[in-house]
Amino acid sequence: MKVIFPIKLALSCIFFSGMMVTGCVAQISDTQSELDKRVEKFLTEKKQTWHDLNVPYKDGRVLHDLIVDNNYQSALEIGTSTGHSTVWIAWALSKTGGKLITIEIDENRQRQAIENLKTLGLADFVDFRLGDAHQLVKEVEGPFDFVFSDADKDWYIQYFKDVDPKLKTGGTFTAHNVLQSISGIKEYMDFVNSHVGYETTVDRSSNSGIAISRKK
Repeated sequence: MKVIFPIKLALSCIFFSGMMVTGCVAQISDTQSELDKRVEKFLTEKKQTWHDLNVPYKDGRVLHDLIVDNNYQSALEIGTSTGHSTVWIAWALSKTGGKLITIEIDENRQRQAIENLKTLGLADFVDFRLGDAHQLVKEVEGPFDFVFSDADKDWYIQYFKDVDPKLKTGGTFTAHNVLQSISGIKEYMDFVNSHVGYETTVDRSSNSGIAISRKK
């Protein structure tokens, strides 16, 4: 697993040389290790307590691993809720040196998500946007190499269309709840499965399911 350490601390190392560099790199490694322990403890303790449209623990792990394994660094999340998936994504980006833009329409849910990320020390990796994703997704600037869609399912196809020009080749558009009988899901799956510019698989780690569409 390739790890790129936190940017702020890494920049401070530029001014050192020789043995000082070795010590600074060790400090960065220790900082990431401390962050990892803190996040793992938080996610384990909160594993059964997430509500308000949050993803299951297993799906959070899938998102994290997709980002780390592919060294993705520019992510977009459509539907923050109170931040369970946001924690997983931001944690992954802390390892790749990336940044997340996450969109939420409900101010109370977003406030709780921000508190969660601040408590964990992950807030610096996240740009929180409050508003209607129907409009904000059109306006947000890319490019992105990873997208997670978990808002209104009837709008999944439109989110995909709006993001497609901003998604890098080799990037991934993921969509949640694709194994469930929810309005808009069948239409979305028919759409992505027939899209010649993407290769789509479905992760079945949970009963919710995640469609993983890789841009060719």
